[in-house]
Amino acid sequence: MTRPDAPHLPVRYLLFPLLAALIWSVNMIVTKMAAGVIAPAAIGFYRWALAGAVLTPFALPGVWAQRRAVLAHLPKFAVLGGLGMALYQGLAYVAASTTTATNMGFITAMIPLLTVAVVAVVLRERPSFMAMLGGLVSLAGLALLIGEGDPARLLSVGANHGDVLMGLGALAYALYGVLLRRWALPVGPWQSLYVQVAFGILFQLPAFLMAPPSPLNAANVPLVLYAAVFPSLFAPFLWMQGVRHLGPNRASIFLNVMPVFTVAIAAVFLGEKPHLFHIVGGALALAGVMLAQMRTPRFAGRANGTV
Repeated sequence: MTRPDAPHLPVRYLLFPLLAALIWSVNMIVTKMAAGVIAPAAIGFYRWALAGAVLTPFALPGVWAQRRAVLAHLPKFAVLGGLGMALYQGLAYVAASTTTATNMGFITAMIPLLTVAVVAVVLRERPSFMAMLGGLVSLAGLALLIGEGDPARLLSVGANHGDVLMGLGALAYALYGVLLRRWALPVGPWQSLYVQVAFGILFQLPAFLMAPPSPLNAANVPLVLYAAVFPSLFAPFLWMQGVRHLGPNRASIFLNVMPVFTVAIAAVFLGEKPHLFHIVGGALALAGVMLAQMRTPRFAGRANGTV
């Protein structure tokens, strides 16, 4: 294994996290496109059910071999599956009907900063000065972005419903990442992902059964297939390879390009033309995230890559 601090890294090592970030960015576009052709409860359930089915022949033997450890930590797996699979992505699918993919991309980019806040509350670790400064800068950027160029608009009109839901989803994912690192469950990464996916399916089943029928058809099947295979399975593999060869700190830098990818793809495929407030607000938000990361330990919220 190449040391993270090796002076000369093969280019292919840099491609691992870059491609993972690209896949997750495309998933933002897919989430937005799904809003008009399939119910949120349906795509959320189908996505993880299909991902679980694909994973079964590869991960289930390992889960069975490690069943004692899995059973001993089953409540923790349930919490992780609820936060990372059911709640985060479920809220994103609902939010997509009332916000843009561009906004979703920038709000998702706040997960590392939200992680700092969660660490302060859950682990009672005081954030560094740079983290607090970065938080203020990012909040200013988000206010500009969500207020569509006029932060004062938030006081009179309030935030968009979809933006609020997306923010709650990002907060849930930040908590997921902190707990994943804190608990350090003694199970292999693919086996851990598989058990979490199983709980995600279980938690989404009631909503799926109670929601109005939303059958699969030619318009939504490609979206379900993409969501189930690429961001759920391929991106985790690429991300874990990137962390393995580059180290978590260096690999996490590539997450900051996700909003750039999302804005560009949304402009081409969804016609979401970026305005000046998108550029300025987004730049401030990302600058705040990078400031917060300068002297704050990384509690990467995407260790399993289930964005």
